Amino acid sequence: MKNFGLDRVFVFSSKAGIVFIIMFMLGCSSSSSPEIWAEGKPKHHTQNGFRNYPVVPEPPALGVGFYMRRIESSFNLPVVPKSHYLSEEDAITQLNNLNNKNTITWIGQSTLLLKLNGKFILTDPFFSKYASPFPFGPQRFVNPGISPKSLPTIDIIIISHNHYDHLDEQFIKSLPNKENIHVFVPLKLKSFFTDRGYNFVHELDWYETYSIYNLKFTALPIVHYSGRGIGNKNKSLWCSWAISTPFGKYFFIGDSAYSPTLFKEIGNNFGSFDFAMLTIGTYGNRKYGVNNHTTPEEAIIIAKEINAKTLLGMHWGTIELSDENPWEPPKRFKESALKAGFLPEKVWLMKIGETRLLPGKK
Repeated sequence: MKNFGLDRVFVFSSKAGIVFIIMFMLGCSSSSSPEIWAEGKPKHHTQNGFRNYPVVPEPPALGVGFYMRRIESSFNLPVVPKSHYLSEEDAITQLNNLNNKNTITWIGQSTLLLKLNGKFILTDPFFSKYASPFPFGPQRFVNPGISPKSLPTIDIIIISHNHYDHLDEQFIKSLPNKENIHVFVPLKLKSFFTDRGYNFVHELDWYETYSIYNLKFTALPIVHYSGRGIGNKNKSLWCSWAISTPFGKYFFIGDSAYSPTLFKEIGNNFGSFDFAMLTIGTYGNRKYGVNNHTTPEEAIIIAKEINAKTLLGMHWGTIELSDENPWEPPKRFKESALKAGFLPEKVWLMKIGETRLLPGKK
C-alpha cells in the first residue's frame, strides 16, 4: 500500500524540528549580560565583549513565529529569474576580459571580488549552501557567481563580522594559498583564521588602519552584532571597511542598521567615497522588533551622509534571512536613489557573477 509521501513528511518534520531546536537555542543566546563599559577603553568595548556605541536599544528575544518562518523559507526557495545571474562560464569570461583593470564582481550576498592595484580582494566570503553550522538551515537559492575552485588567487580577505552568511568556515579552511593571504578582521576574530592556517591576520579596532600593496584599510563603526552560537554573542567586534587607494576611496558596509551619527562621522572624516557597497536586504525582520539591517531607503541616506558618488546594492537576492519579498530591495533601492538625486548610472544593481570597472581615477 502506498504511504502517500508520509515518509517524506516525517523526514521534513524531523529535519524541521532539528532546525527549530537549533535556531531556538541560537536565538536564546541573543540575550547578553549587561553591557558594562570597560573603563580605559573606547566606549564600544564592554567588560564581556563589545556593544554598539552610541548605544542602541537591544532587540527583543525572537519568538517561535520567527524561527518557524525561517524553517519554512529554507524548504520553499523562491523562483530565480535568469536575468538575476550569469552562468559561471560567462562570469569568468567577463572577469578575464577586464584582467588589467580595477574591477568588482558580485559573487552573491555580501561576497564581492575586487581587483585593486593588481590584487584580488574578497569581502565577507560566503560560498556554502547553508548559512548555518549544520548541513541544513537558511539555504541559498542561487549559486555563487564564481565557484571557489574557479576563483583567481586571492591576495586579501576583509571580514565585517562573523555571522554565517559573512564568514564561511568551510571556504576559509579549504582556500588555497592561505599562508600568503592577508586577512583584515575586527577585534577578537584573528584566531578564527590563525587556527585554520593563515599567517597574516590584521585585527583592527574601529578607526585603526593597516596598509599593504599601496592600499590602506580602515575599520569603521557600524550598528550590528556578532555571534556564531550559544553564549558568544558580541564576543568579537563588527565593522565596516574603508579602502583608500591612489585611484579612489571605497566603502564596504558589511551589515548595519542606520545610525543618525556614525555615518555622518565617517563622511566628515573621509570627505567622500568614489564607491560604496551597501546592504539593501534583510530588513523584513522589523515586524519581529529586530532592526540590525538597513532598508533600501536608509542605505541611500547613508550614501548621502558618507558622500558616496556611486552605489552598489548588495546583501540581497542570495539567501532568505527575513520576511521581505526577495526581489523587492533592488526596486526600492533604485527608486530611493533617484529621488535623492543620484543619476541612474551611479546606482548599481549587478547580476550575480557580473564584473564591472570600479569607479575612480584611471
